[in-house]
This record gives sequence, C-alpha cells and structure tokens, in this order.
Amino acid sequence: ETLARAGTVAVLLPGAFYVLRETRLPPIEALRKAKVPIAVASDLNPGTSPVVSLQANMHLACTLFRLTPTEVLRGVTVNAARALGLQNDRGTLAVGQRADWCVWTVTQPSELCYWMGGVKPDRIVAGGKERK
Repeated sequence: ETLARAGTVAVLLPGAFYVLRETRLPPIEALRKAKVPIAVASDLNPGTSPVVSLQANMHLACTLFRLTPTEVLRGVTVNAARALGLQNDRGTLAVGQRADWCVWTVTQPSELCYWMGGVKPDRIVAGGKERK
C-alpha cells in the first residue's frame, strides 16, 4: 500500500528471474491487492538476462509469475512508460501521444504472450514513421 501511495511502479524482470534460476517469486498478489502498477521489462544484458525478445519476456511473465495477458500487455506499455517517467507522451494510443505502435496478425491479444517470441509484427511505426 505504501508503494501505491507513493506512485511507485513495480518492475518485473522475468528474463533475469529465469536465467538466474530464481525460486522466490515476486509478491504479485500483494502488488495486485495494493493496486501497485506492474511493469514488465527485459533488463537485456549479457550477465543476467540475455533474453533479446520482449515477447519472450511477456511469455515468461505469464508462465513464471502467473500474470494475466492483460496485466502483461499493460505492463509493457502504459505501466512501463510510467516506470520510466514517460507517461505524458508514451504508453498509450491517444491524441498527443508519440506514435509508436505495432500491428500483429493474431486472433486475440493474449497470443502475443502465448507464443514465446514467435509472433512477428506486420507493421511497426516508431516516432510516427513506418519501420521495416
């Protein structure tokens, strides 16, 4: 509750958790109960988290931490932006926000968390410009 009152965002690093073979799970239920926003990130580094794919980290967050796909999708967008102090112009699709987004061919958003890094985007727009 103190974390929530302070505006803290809890950041989970499922790739590091996996590579380091951690066994003690983060206090997910306590964070949920206290309504602490949860971000999901990669912490990509050669020492403790050589997991390149954000989608792989999304999958690991669901399987290792039992987050729901909705929690994970929120965790890599709006809550991640908030954790970085970038919530004023990133993290959501809205007027006035930076135009960073991807389009995937999936039947439901949870597929992005299900396939471990295997869903390639059909279209990527970053900074308002289409990328290849």
